[in-house]
Amino acid sequence: MSKIALIRRPSPRLAEGIVTHIDRSPVDYPLALRQWEAYVGALQAHGWSTHEVAAAPDCPDSVFVEDTLVVYRDVALLANPGADARKPEVAAAADAVRRLGYRTVAIEAPGTLDGGDVLKVGNTIYVGRGGRTNDEGIAQLTAAFGALGASVVTVPLSKVLHLKSAVTALPDGSIIGWDAGLDDSALFPNYLSMPEEAGAHVVLLDDKRLLMSTDAPRSAEIFRARGYEPVLVDIGEYIKLEGCVTCLSVRLREAPV
Repeated sequence: MSKIALIRRPSPRLAEGIVTHIDRSPVDYPLALRQWEAYVGALQAHGWSTHEVAAAPDCPDSVFVEDTLVVYRDVALLANPGADARKPEVAAAADAVRRLGYRTVAIEAPGTLDGGDVLKVGNTIYVGRGGRTNDEGIAQLTAAFGALGASVVTVPLSKVLHLKSAVTALPDGSIIGWDAGLDDSALFPNYLSMPEEAGAHVVLLDDKRLLMSTDAPRSAEIFRARGYEPVLVDIGEYIKLEGCVTCLSVRLREAPV
């Protein structure tokens, strides 16, 4: 299976997106659109086939497509977003993964879960329990993926929007994080503290190349020293909405059975 990334064009109402832990700043939509196109171009330039989920112009946060679902092996777990305004975003993303051959199961109320709260590292799945994802949502994820061999670790979260606002992982399995966003970094083995908030956010393009924000130059140097090649993109307009490089795509690396 070639590497596939689901993406979604930003809504013209992007500037109305929900902000929770930061103050609202004006969003330049034409600039945001150019930044999104450059992000998509970076994925394509490094071997990823992009599949565009049907646009949702009335959903301001819909560009953050990662929140709509979580894929593990051949199953796509459809989110039940913790913010009611985001619930309509899920249906078109579900259609996209079904067309690619994935089985789908859905988080059911009273469970809530956002995809941005889920970090997969091998067969370990870390799930942030906080403002958007609750215990019942985590229990349903555990039931869906535990049967497939996953081990689920719950991570209390109170300082950032999503778990992947605070931590992601390097290809060698090291967890990279922004200390100020974590309640307890001791939950993560092989933890590496990053000097910049945006330095905690990487998309693994392959075993060596890391897609990351231009807002973290010191972190990029740390990655270079560890033998990785940072691929830098400017996502400044999305950072104003608590977004990061992971939020803007769903990466599919395993072919459905």
